[in-house]
Amino acid sequence: MTRPGLEMGKVYLVGAGPGDPGLLTVKGKALLAHADVVIYDALVGSSILELIPPTAERIYAGKHCGAHTLPQEQITALLMEKARTAAVVVRLKGGDPFIFGRGGEEMLALVQAGIPVEVVPGITAGIAASAYAGIPLTHRDLSSSVAFVTGHEAAGKYRPQVNWRALAGAVETLVIYMGMHNLSHIAAELLAGGKAPDTPVALIRWGTTPEQEIHLLRLQTLAGQPSPVAPPSIVVVGAVVSLAGLLPTLRPPVSYCSAALAQPESP
Repeated sequence: MTRPGLEMGKVYLVGAGPGDPGLLTVKGKALLAHADVVIYDALVGSSILELIPPTAERIYAGKHCGAHTLPQEQITALLMEKARTAAVVVRLKGGDPFIFGRGGEEMLALVQAGIPVEVVPGITAGIAASAYAGIPLTHRDLSSSVAFVTGHEAAGKYRPQVNWRALAGAVETLVIYMGMHNLSHIAAELLAGGKAPDTPVALIRWGTTPEQEIHLLRLQTLAGQPSPVAPPSIVVVGAVVSLAGLLPTLRPPVSYCSAALAQPESP
């Protein structure tokens, strides 16, 4: 759709949050309501997609391990094409656009092409899934540092791999994204770097959704064997995981849908 009187549209890189539609920001919801085009990823929940007006064009650009609906270059080109029709384009990403979401790449390409772009942060899965599992990522007695790390790096990047052995001794809490396929190697490297074998680990699958699963293990049990949990999952490593279970586990009920965004649930 072309907006009358406008020569150039604008792209909004919007974080949809980790799955629970109640965690979508107010600004993100407002932008969806006014969008002409929404280009969305695989991990955006159906309840959030229900907020897209029927007049808006929807384009799925999801990525799974080994299967991309559209290559990243085509997604970026599509954003430029739609913005040049003077449309309000929402690039809807699971979690936060700038936390392992390739939002930085898209932002740079759009800026270099002279296309207006704005970033709307979202709640990243590492924070939300941990909180819903009752795990504080920092705690005065247990952890004064936390690192967000990808377990799946781009080929040909500036550095061949994350230095897991160095992280083992430098950071008290590790939050690992996209690490399921490399988890055995990661665990072995952390042990080699000095992490105690009995360090608690949480594997949180589909965090903040009705399908949420929380698996509590010890680091030594993950080394040398395939991951017991499938993607999409977040891994939390550190003493703070020992606090899991002290709080009631949170998750939205199955019936929790986009209506909850408009009006809070009754206590």
